[in-house]
Amino acid sequence: MREDFKVYDEKMGKTIKVLKGEFDAIRAGRANPAVLDKITADYYGVPTPINQMAAISVAEARILVIQPWDKSTLKMIEKAIQKSELGINPTNDGNVLRIAFPQLTEERRKELCKDVRKLAEEGKVAIRAIRRDANDKFKAMKKKNELSEDDLKDYEKEMQDLTDKYVKDIDGMSAAKEKEILSI
Repeated sequence: MREDFKVYDEKMGKTIKVLKGEFDAIRAGRANPAVLDKITADYYGVPTPINQMAAISVAEARILVIQPWDKSTLKMIEKAIQKSELGINPTNDGNVLRIAFPQLTEERRKELCKDVRKLAEEGKVAIRAIRRDANDKFKAMKKKNELSEDDLKDYEKEMQDLTDKYVKDIDGMSAAKEKEILSI
């Protein structure tokens, strides 16, 4: 890979990483600690991610256990989860919180699949925007006579190949997440 492409390859890689985080946060009916990544609780006046305040483990296929390091934060964590978009009430036994993930309805599964496809499309749009920026830069280089017409075509083809690779990755991630959501 040419040196000029490393920057764009890194940007596209970051896009994939962000998209993977978004997919991980989608609740698929199984216990997954990643669903709590974006939830913050008020800890001495500072919004703090739950995963920095407690040990989060998967007890059973559909049960998450949250064990705070500081017991006084148990209520704060519970409130933060209740206020979140998870739509699940944790059970508090005084020491730990348990979150039981109910089976998803067919309608909810289809909704989640639509969300996955939407996120995947947004990821592809971001990848294509990176390609467009790169191609604009290459055309500017051609204008300044830093590239020949043939070099410009080669650069654009290489950039398209890189774009296709990442779009294919997004399609694979999307298909895998949809399969996970639809499996009972």
